[in-house]
Amino acid sequence: MLRFFVLLLPLLTLFACKDNDKSEHRLIRPIAWTEVSASPLKQVRRLSGTMAPVEAASLSFEVSGKIEAVQVNLGESVKQGQELARLNQRSFNLSRQSAQATLEQASANLTEAENEYKRYAELVEQGVVSKSGFDNAKAAFESSRSAVGVAQAQLDIARKNLHDSVLLAPYDGIITKRLIEPSQQISAGQTVFEIEGEHGLEVRLMVPETIIQELHNGMSLPVRFPVLPGLILSGKVSEIGTRAEAANAFPTVILLNEHDSRLRAGMTAEVDITFLGSGRSGFTGPSLRVPVSAIAADTGKQVYLFVYDPTQQKVFKRVVQTENIINNEVYISKGVKEGEIVATAGVAFLRDGQQVSLLDKQIRQFN
Repeated sequence: MLRFFVLLLPLLTLFACKDNDKSEHRLIRPIAWTEVSASPLKQVRRLSGTMAPVEAASLSFEVSGKIEAVQVNLGESVKQGQELARLNQRSFNLSRQSAQATLEQASANLTEAENEYKRYAELVEQGVVSKSGFDNAKAAFESSRSAVGVAQAQLDIARKNLHDSVLLAPYDGIITKRLIEPSQQISAGQTVFEIEGEHGLEVRLMVPETIIQELHNGMSLPVRFPVLPGLILSGKVSEIGTRAEAANAFPTVILLNEHDSRLRAGMTAEVDITFLGSGRSGFTGPSLRVPVSAIAADTGKQVYLFVYDPTQQKVFKRVVQTENIINNEVYISKGVKEGEIVATAGVAFLRDGQQVSLLDKQIRQFN
């Protein structure tokens, strides 16, 4: 019996060694990783604004009158020069005819006065008439000529009023508001339609005084739309107000470089303004970027990551100071150095000093 145990002991020892080797081999865990890169410390402010058409106008008649016909409806597309509505033409035609008759009468009087003036001019040279008679004829001639000018101006006004009694589209666009109906009496300057042009949309927002200096004309900015999640369009700063308004904010206009048929004027838009600044700890200057997945929470409101030591092939826990998070990247001011390798996945399952292997043999930069 003793001889049997003596023979069995080496076999058990051999199997135990094999099991330990397997256990140690299983502890060498492969990790996803990235190389820490340096970057300027950026901050992002997201501001809300309102979509508005680049070109829009309130349309009105330049003369008063009664609406005779309305040719377009709400939401209808129109072309430049297309008739939108017209006033009753009777009074405008009568005014034009009256002005035309007045001009003809004044022209006739001018012809008569001119003939009289020429006759007196010949007679005064012959000494047949007095100088005062000639002066009276000359004054009558000049008065008749002025009367013709006034009559011509009145006719031009009557013609213009007749022309203005028909409202035309100033440019290609869409009718966004209709405020009149046939037989309605309207006054000059009263808004009857609102029109939006087909030259794109823009975002109008108020920028706080603390970051207005970060903007300049022509600057490109991303624009998001809460009603259309996932849609991000490029915009360009086209206008920056020089005078602060409510809450010390400056009116700013962002012109969209792209178009989406789902967008409408009046929708909410969000503009991201990225600029260099200081971190949450007051740090300024270049910082180090790592993906959010590399960071884990520690006790006492601290955060840490695992740094890979290539000589020992182990990872070591490092407490770091974070400054900002932008586009799923954490900006760090201390606790790690540029070029070091950090674990980027499964951080919660790693321990300090654990032996690991890298998934890839070549270093890849994290973008």
